[in-house]
Amino acid sequence: MKQLLPSTALALIIGLGTLPLAGNASAANSWDKLQPDRDEVVASLNVVELLKRHHYSKPPLNDARSVIIYDSYIKLLDPSRSYFLASDIAEFDKWKTQFDDFLKSGNLDPGFTIYKRYLDRVKSRLDFALAELNKGVDKIDFTTRESLLVDRKDAPWLQNGAELDDLWRKRVKDEVLRLKIAGKEPKAIQELLTKRYKNQLARLDQTRAEDIFQAYINTFAQSYDPHTNYLSPDNAENFDINMSLSLEGIGAVLQSDNDQVKIVRLVPAGPAAKTKQVAPADKIVGVAQGDKEMVDVIGWRLDEVVKLIRGPKGSVVRLEVIPASNAPNDQTSKVVSITREAVKLEEQAAKKSVLNLKQDGRDYKLGIIEIPAFYLDFKAFRAGDPEYKSTTRDVKKLLTELQKEKVDGVVIDLRNNGGGSLQEATELTSLFIDKGPTVLVRNADGRVDVLEDENTGAFYKGPLALLVNRLSASASEIFAGAMQDYHRGLIIGGQTFGKGTVQTIQPLNHGELKLTLAKFYRVSGQSTQHQGVLPDIDYPSIIDTKEIGESALPEAMPWDTIRPAIKPPATRSSRSLHNSRHAMKAAAPRTRSSSTFATAWP
Repeated sequence: MKQLLPSTALALIIGLGTLPLAGNASAANSWDKLQPDRDEVVASLNVVELLKRHHYSKPPLNDARSVIIYDSYIKLLDPSRSYFLASDIAEFDKWKTQFDDFLKSGNLDPGFTIYKRYLDRVKSRLDFALAELNKGVDKIDFTTRESLLVDRKDAPWLQNGAELDDLWRKRVKDEVLRLKIAGKEPKAIQELLTKRYKNQLARLDQTRAEDIFQAYINTFAQSYDPHTNYLSPDNAENFDINMSLSLEGIGAVLQSDNDQVKIVRLVPAGPAAKTKQVAPADKIVGVAQGDKEMVDVIGWRLDEVVKLIRGPKGSVVRLEVIPASNAPNDQTSKVVSITREAVKLEEQAAKKSVLNLKQDGRDYKLGIIEIPAFYLDFKAFRAGDPEYKSTTRDVKKLLTELQKEKVDGVVIDLRNNGGGSLQEATELTSLFIDKGPTVLVRNADGRVDVLEDENTGAFYKGPLALLVNRLSASASEIFAGAMQDYHRGLIIGGQTFGKGTVQTIQPLNHGELKLTLAKFYRVSGQSTQHQGVLPDIDYPSIIDTKEIGESALPEAMPWDTIRPAIKPPATRSSRSLHNSRHAMKAAAPRTRSSSTFATAWP
């Protein structure tokens, strides 16, 4: 096994599941040359065997899974049901329960056949859209009363070319209308949309057999769970760059969202986060280098959009962004300039501040420690460097400084912390508890490993609260869950991400497989998977949990419980923590009425 990945759920998304919704084909049969090679066939057989032997759940590869693979593949290619005809789907349905047999035998032809039909249909639709534009934007009649179903994920498949033509006529009309509302002139609209569709046609012709193999095998892998992925050789390289944090860019995690690219997470202290002008769920529709012309990237492949955004530190990239805060049908965009930087460990390090406030006639001084990630300089640690950098060492130093300043309590800010080192989550927990288990790891064979703090005595015994939100993931959830289970800290904010699984990277003859092989559990025996950590004091969130989070991902593994490692204390042992609750009372507009809150605060 190459690498164990216990946390950082969101940082793994970039470069995965890319879909070449772009390009050109000079003739209907130009896709015939795209065929799987021997290396891809061998890699597919290796993926089948690895999932069978090592996946945590070990679900059978049978007819039922074949249906999941087939449905997911069609949804990946045509989520808006705007390309395939009902006759195409009827033809493909004959394979619906056979993909298990195809994969076991190394037969990749059905996956390639479906994809190549998709390419034919995309080319046909782009040609039609260009023909509509060539009639002239100013010739479009906006006085006719007609409607367009925008969300077509549950719409019936269209029966013939005439129905598809009518749909695409309305789509072109809708795009023109949105741009008119945004203030663009007819000539500019015609130029923009013509260029957009021609770019997509040009890129369609660049489709490689590797792209088809990536899409097909990754769909198969993700039928097991959303964090099990096949990585092509190119995407494996992207993955290594992300994990090493050596990338020079804007510090954002991106994901395909139909024809557009969506921001999933901003790297704390990264260039994009520093601008305060972009946010998770914003959509990127254009990219420009410095003061050069904006390139429309709607319909581009995710990996190629990423390449456009990356660049040397000190250079400027401009992004045209549709904010997630817009109304549902509001396509108004804004342009954000970002200076690329290298993500520095120092900028990701924990830092402190002091908040002075008054409550019930009494002055309080609260220490705030912001932890952007659970970091550890593995190279220096293994080399025995006594000055190695780590979350726990930095937090311990900050706690010492805050206690010298005589703070009444400490708030640990874990908002937007996507995780990191499991070792650091365990070590950090040890600063706040006397001793005992910190996290449980259940393996595929049912064995439960208990990681624990064996050192007697807590470093900090004063009042404690933790701030979390939907983007607090993995290692953050382990630490927050432990503080809640030990009744050691008050959890404030929103429901966390819900990633409670462990992945490993397995090299293949062609690419790599990221494989889920274990599951995390809190010391109370509750999984952090899917549900995450529920706060004791719940604040409204600006992040839509239906769009972001483990529960928003297809085939997400369920929440469950195992035997607890501790018996939770019946009451809080620290009177000062009770006093700290009063200091924070004014900032808490509402509390949960759940048993979690009732148990945490007797």
